[in-house]
Amino acid sequence: MRCNELSNIQTSYSRFNPNLHRDLSQNVSTSTATFLRLYASLSRSTFFRRFNNQVSNNSTLPFYFIFLSLLFSSQSSFLLFYRASMSLYDCDQCHRAKERDISTNRNRLNPNEKDIDIIATYSGASGHVRLARLKMRDLSDSWIWENPTNGNNEYQKSSQESMESYQTDSSFEDNSKHSIDERNPEENKVEIPHSSLMTPMKIKRRVMRQERKKARTAELTQENRETNNHIVSAAIKRTEEFDTTVKGKYSIWRREYENPNSDSTLKLMRDQIIMAKAYANIAKSKNNTVLYEALLKHSSDSQRAIGEASSDTELHLGALDRAKAMGHVLSIAKDQLYDCLLVERKLRVMLQSTEDRVNVQKKRSAFLIQLAAKTVPRPLHCLPLQLAADYYLQGYHKKGNLDKEKIEDPSLYHYAIFSDNVLAASVVVNSTVQNAKEPEKHVFHIVTDKLNFAAMRMWFLTNPPSRATIEVQNIDDFKWLNSSYCSVLRQLESARIKEYYFKANNPSSLSVGSDNLKYRNPKYLSMLNHLRFYLPEVYPKLNRILFLDDDIVVQRDLTPLWSVDLKGMVNGAVETCKESFHRFDKYLNFSNPLISNNFSPEACGWAFGMNIFDLKEWKKRNITGIYHRWQDMNEDRTLWKLGTLPPGLITFYNLTYPLDRGWHVLGLGYDPALNLTEIENAAVIHYNGNYKPWLNLAVSKYKSYWSRYVKLDNPYLRVCNLGE
Repeated sequence: MRCNELSNIQTSYSRFNPNLHRDLSQNVSTSTATFLRLYASLSRSTFFRRFNNQVSNNSTLPFYFIFLSLLFSSQSSFLLFYRASMSLYDCDQCHRAKERDISTNRNRLNPNEKDIDIIATYSGASGHVRLARLKMRDLSDSWIWENPTNGNNEYQKSSQESMESYQTDSSFEDNSKHSIDERNPEENKVEIPHSSLMTPMKIKRRVMRQERKKARTAELTQENRETNNHIVSAAIKRTEEFDTTVKGKYSIWRREYENPNSDSTLKLMRDQIIMAKAYANIAKSKNNTVLYEALLKHSSDSQRAIGEASSDTELHLGALDRAKAMGHVLSIAKDQLYDCLLVERKLRVMLQSTEDRVNVQKKRSAFLIQLAAKTVPRPLHCLPLQLAADYYLQGYHKKGNLDKEKIEDPSLYHYAIFSDNVLAASVVVNSTVQNAKEPEKHVFHIVTDKLNFAAMRMWFLTNPPSRATIEVQNIDDFKWLNSSYCSVLRQLESARIKEYYFKANNPSSLSVGSDNLKYRNPKYLSMLNHLRFYLPEVYPKLNRILFLDDDIVVQRDLTPLWSVDLKGMVNGAVETCKESFHRFDKYLNFSNPLISNNFSPEACGWAFGMNIFDLKEWKKRNITGIYHRWQDMNEDRTLWKLGTLPPGLITFYNLTYPLDRGWHVLGLGYDPALNLTEIENAAVIHYNGNYKPWLNLAVSKYKSYWSRYVKLDNPYLRVCNLGE
């Protein structure tokens, strides 16, 4: 409440209508509704208008709350009315002791202000009227001193909003005026305090709310922009990973959004052709030549109209007319030849014939895939030729191996790579070195055949990896590896094995037997594939060695593998069994007692391609001797098909320590549905299968993991167009 006007208001009120004051004091109710009705009636009375004019002429403000407090007999009655109105003022400012610090600050900030004596009249706790005198400096911050001209509009606006909120008919704002001190009308030094609904604290809070709204709006706008950018980036990445190797009909949209009737006409025409062939056979058996020829003619026309179409939109323009004409001919054939049992028999024969043709096509497809996997592309054939020619022409064949001490140092990290593919071996070495923390401690032992030895050595002499050591060896230099010692070499010289491998050259063999064609791959004829069972003989001075296939890519530092405790096992590998897949019964013939009596069909398989071998334990357990014994017993291929994984499972049975799956992720050479997160987090990724990364058969979304380690700026690769 504003208290500085109470004395004048009380005097004016008593002079204008003393009877009204007495009557009101006696009849005021404690109910809030009674106060509101009284307030409304007063606002419409002649006295109230006269009171407003009187206050305005005296340059004072009409404080209604203080005026009405004189009408009520008790302080509690006034408080009820005060709470019913807008609670915008605080009567505590009348207490001088509480506001002394505030007034001191006010005087310090505004030393030029004039001090004004204020007589305040108020009702005490007992209901008695009390008088108090205070100075302007004792007023709180809720009092605002302004230029009367500027404050007039603000006061009218705030007063109007306050009174409209309670839907009263007050006209106080029209009569509220501020006068200027006539003694100094130009300087406006004396400013009259007036009531303001917007205190400095409220103004500050409003500004802070607006600032928070602006900040939150900017934050939401930024998040929306970042989300849009993320969606666009994800869409671009998804487009880049689009698999172009998918054959047949393909839609970039999801299948559920396709029109279910998009190929209804095409299906109808194909069904008509099937029925026409069935009725044509029946017509021929009944010597109905005219109908037979008509059915064949319309079948040929419909087949030409279909062509290579896979949906209605790809059909020829006259396809629908062909379908109508075929339907007319089929209707005639049905009327003349229809016999339920006969038609059923003809359709069954056609179904069986179609299934036979499908099986033949599957075998041909498998053979062609194997052929494509075995075929060396022209750029890969060009590369070793160019390297071998320069190896001898430039005199590199006269250079010996460097760092012989490192080659036999067991304290370093040694790798064994057996390959005849120069480019593939270079990717294995480059990826390992680039991800190694101490590349100078890594030694790579590469063994190749006589045909590719010069090219392999030339490549690593001209493109040495950073600080790592490379040793290239020729498998033909291992004189101890002969048919009298090695079971596989002895078997490969037999006529039966040669017939098994090379009978695929006869086209009739595609439809004979159930042997898996992948085992006829020439890699099984190469001793490079079986050399992994002779590691202690190849590297007699080493204690541990990491074996790597040439179709892998290293993505992390592999040195922690040398510190893995194998628990007395010989082989450390990643297991590949999941539920019923890749267990021993998939690789071995458990109908043979030799297998069923010695191994469990539920034993978990594991992967060759990244294996850490303890060569000391290998020698102690005579692993090579175990391999020879089982290989000799499988000369007739009754225990397992040809390959290295089945004899590996047998040789290292109960001698394999399972590594964490994060070390080795397989399937990039045949499975296009692998988890990309697992691939990116794996230490080694393996392109096992026919879709090697250097072939056109490769799965496009996996190829980048391999190609990033190919040095496309190499002059030999440019000459052979390997960068295309």
